[in-house]
Amino acid sequence: MSLLRPFRIPDSALRNAHTSRRHFFRDCGYGVGKVALASLLCGRAGAAERPAANDPLAPKKPHFAGKAKAVIHLFMAGAPSQLDLFDHKPELAKLEGKPLPAEVIKGQRYAFIRPDAAVLGPRFKFAKHGTCGAEVSEVLPHFAKVVDDVCLLKAVHTDQFNHAPAQIFFNTGFSQPGRPSIGSWALYALGCETKELPAFVVLSTGAGISGGAANWGSGFLPSLYAGTRFRNGAEPILNVNPPAGFDSALQKDTLDLVADLNRKRLGAVGDPEIATRMAAYETAGRLQTAAPELTDLKKEDKETLALYGVDPDKPSFARACLLARRMVERGVRYVNIYHEGWDAHSDVAGNSRNNCKTTDQASAALVADLKRRGMLDSTLVVWGGEFGRTPMVESNPVLGRSQGRDHHPQAFTIWMAGGGIKPGVTLGRTDDLGFHPVEGGVHVHDVQATILHALGFDHERLTYRHAGRDFRLTDVFGKVIKEALA
Repeated sequence: MSLLRPFRIPDSALRNAHTSRRHFFRDCGYGVGKVALASLLCGRAGAAERPAANDPLAPKKPHFAGKAKAVIHLFMAGAPSQLDLFDHKPELAKLEGKPLPAEVIKGQRYAFIRPDAAVLGPRFKFAKHGTCGAEVSEVLPHFAKVVDDVCLLKAVHTDQFNHAPAQIFFNTGFSQPGRPSIGSWALYALGCETKELPAFVVLSTGAGISGGAANWGSGFLPSLYAGTRFRNGAEPILNVNPPAGFDSALQKDTLDLVADLNRKRLGAVGDPEIATRMAAYETAGRLQTAAPELTDLKKEDKETLALYGVDPDKPSFARACLLARRMVERGVRYVNIYHEGWDAHSDVAGNSRNNCKTTDQASAALVADLKRRGMLDSTLVVWGGEFGRTPMVESNPVLGRSQGRDHHPQAFTIWMAGGGIKPGVTLGRTDDLGFHPVEGGVHVHDVQATILHALGFDHERLTYRHAGRDFRLTDVFGKVIKEALA
């Protein structure tokens, strides 16, 4: 049985079905579409034989020829301190311990500190790297080696200054749950190229995600476009392997029997949910082969494992990055890796050092690995958090906080690489205190528009009709960051 083969309920089933208003709406609605909800699986192998009209996940043509075919978004949840990693401000060191000038603050609100809090200077040394001469903190030694392959955006700003709304805003274009995520829009617009794996995969390697599943949900798009959460461990997908003593022959006999019973029941009552269940069993069968092969990192050569700094048997951010590369190789369209833990309200130096130790090598390795395999041109890599950190220090003895930084939505740094993005450039500039953009400022909606552009879409034309009007990822805002395009 093909996963998305057009299905017709037998006349006998309709005659035997209980006729009620509930059954009428269930059977006459788009019930067969629920078959796709059983998985996010379609395939390059069967794409030609499944017309798009019958398969909502069949590969589709974009508005124009996009450079990127896939996206890997490394989301540093909690908000890294741009002032200690990417945006060097020597002036802060001169003003350390003093309040910022009143004209800079201008009545701004903060989550946990007063506007007149004292300045905190950079915690680390900076140096220029690469042919492009990008200034990078000493706690990012691996990133320093790939600066010529990335585009730094140093004047990004957002509308939100609390974690959950800001994370949801970055991922969905709206600060409240209920809108489709970027990955869902990509899947809805492009379809997918894998039959064996979910086309939109989510991993989490840190201390949880403030915005939760709303960050990768499908919102008002059909549920089959939502991200599929993988566990970051030895068994990313539960119950893929059969229990002990249950061999393949017994499993096949069992599934054949269940399928036969389901077909008979389907013919008797005409319930589309039975067809959904049958498709789910089919999906599980494919995953039993595909998932173990995907997650067996021991098949990678020693050079690659060393490049990422990954232990194949231990959950880690590095393991997630290597898995992401393997997923993209196998046709996965969109991968989100959330690494929560950057919320440095206290000891910003220790927080930055520890998180960089965990993420720097693997993030840089992902770029280098994609490049050496000839995949970087067709894979867009995005790195960054939901907002930045303040130039002022956070200190609260009651909460046990000192030498930290508060939330700062006015200016922060992200970087992008591959997928049609111009390499080796730094765009945007903040003032001498790292407070406001003064040149090349870009909004989160602009970043979203640029991601869609890399995939081949005009963000103003990519819409979905819902509740009487057309919605889009960027709402009524956003512009493509043309200076970032190769």
